[in-house]
Amino acid sequence: MRLPASAVTQWRMEIARISAAVASTALVAGYVVGSGLWVTTGDVWYRSLEQPPWQPPGAVFGIIWPYNFAALIAAGVAVALSGSPAARTVWLVGLALSIIASLTWARLFFADHSLWPAAIALIAAAVLTVPIVVAAWNTRTWAGAILLPYNVWVALAAWLSVGYALRN
Repeated sequence: MRLPASAVTQWRMEIARISAAVASTALVAGYVVGSGLWVTTGDVWYRSLEQPPWQPPGAVFGIIWPYNFAALIAAGVAVALSGSPAARTVWLVGLALSIIASLTWARLFFADHSLWPAAIALIAAAVLTVPIVVAAWNTRTWAGAILLPYNVWVALAAWLSVGYALRN
């Protein structure tokens, strides 16, 4: 017994949506793990740096990052399950590239102490967040809206990174 072509097509589309949701969530999980491995603000080197005057208090980081990771997961699932194939592609490629740029910043800044290359990587990450916000917004307005703080935060972080490079 063969399934009708329309049923097979629907099944394939559903598999693509679920696969995109899993891939998006896995990318964010990798972001969490990678950030945990490289980002360290307690070491002597980091504490010796002259901070930019616009550096937020440490408590802000503890609030914003769990929110950002949760928003990325929620928006990613929304785009994966409700977005067009093009939106899913923009989301997954943009998310992967922005995470790579962000983790490159973490490695360059905290492990290698290369402040200018780190700042450039984070500027790239900030630019790369724009298409994912647009893809999410065009899929579900709420999904794009919950990413706006993330977009602003990454831009602020890039500005901070430039500030560290200028002062140190």
